[in-house]
Amino acid sequence: MLLCPVSPGHFYWLEPEHAFHPLQPYDTGRIALTFLQGSFDYAGWNFLNYVTEELIDPYRNLPRAIFISIPLVTFVYVFANIAYVTAMSPQELMASMFLFIRVNGSLFTSFRLFFAGAREGHLPHLLAMIHVNRCTPIPALLFTCISTLLMLCTSDIYTLINYVGFINYLFYGVTVAGQIVLRNKEPDIHRPIKVSSAWPVIFLIFWAFLLIFSLYSEPVVCGISLAIMLSGVPLYLFGVYWENKPKSFNSFVAKLTHFGQKLFMLVYPSEGHEDGNEDKEEAG
Repeated sequence: MLLCPVSPGHFYWLEPEHAFHPLQPYDTGRIALTFLQGSFDYAGWNFLNYVTEELIDPYRNLPRAIFISIPLVTFVYVFANIAYVTAMSPQELMASMFLFIRVNGSLFTSFRLFFAGAREGHLPHLLAMIHVNRCTPIPALLFTCISTLLMLCTSDIYTLINYVGFINYLFYGVTVAGQIVLRNKEPDIHRPIKVSSAWPVIFLIFWAFLLIFSLYSEPVVCGISLAIMLSGVPLYLFGVYWENKPKSFNSFVAKLTHFGQKLFMLVYPSEGHEDGNEDKEEAG
């Protein structure tokens, strides 16, 4: 189906004079921003890392899933885009909803960041709880939904994509750089999944190109992205670093957590697993 628009020789919208605006000046910064905006649609390449707890034997199956799925999905996406561009004009592409499917991967994985953060004590404990029967992390899902609705308050979707893309790649680069640092400082630590050191270096070179030229091209947008990211520092200092909080505050948080547990029938994952194991033992 992807080759159907191309095979008859319909290349009208693939020709440069029709696919691109004429007389546009060459700008490296704009190219970097284009990569950031395009990465928003291809962001599923890193989603597998968020669902390792759902995998059976992740040390074996995670590398297999990455090596098989990413080349396959890339191949399908490239030909899908060629088919779209061949069959539709740029104006029709702007009005279409075919990129909405990207939300499916985000819904399946993004809430796990809040779930894992709460489990580590960096967010309220309520976000680390799951439904007692369905094992669904309802608070983390609701928190993701509310934060997403707040981000949708902006009227410029492209600015929002630039915010998200810049922040995402900033964290990607810091994470990969941390991997290189840990390899040098902790060379003997147990690593079930190992990759060549060349790949992190190649990624950091590409990462530096994107962020430096994006910052040069859109300093205001990138500055706002940094401000949004740094806004979490005061919350971290208040919620995590400050341990000796007033008893009244701790009591309020405990009551709120208890209310959420009763409202959504929530327990900690360990409690749910223990109850499930006991039920199985009683049934046996």
